[in-house]
Amino acid sequence: MPIKWSAVKVREAMDEVEAQVKLAEVFFAEAKTKATEARKIANLPQYVADRLIRVICQIERIDNVKDAITSVRESIPDGAIETERKRLNYGSQQSLV
Repeated sequence: MPIKWSAVKVREAMDEVEAQVKLAEVFFAEAKTKATEARKIANLPQYVADRLIRVICQIERIDNVKDAITSVRESIPDGAIETERKRLNYGSQQSLV
């Protein structure tokens, strides 16, 4: 059964999202390094160290975004992209109904 939404557009959108996430990963890695270094500051109170750990954990959640992108891609039915591309190559045809 054909789908009524564009699998190609969804795939392209996820490619764009993934590209942006990859750009951000460098900055997140640097932020994580700086937060980890901040935890080594002498005489740091425990409540500040705990909050720095929270910052580090939140930065590490970027992996959840990557998993979500994969999930969207996996939700596209098998063969839907190829079918849509073939249909687009042949052009649109007006329905007789």
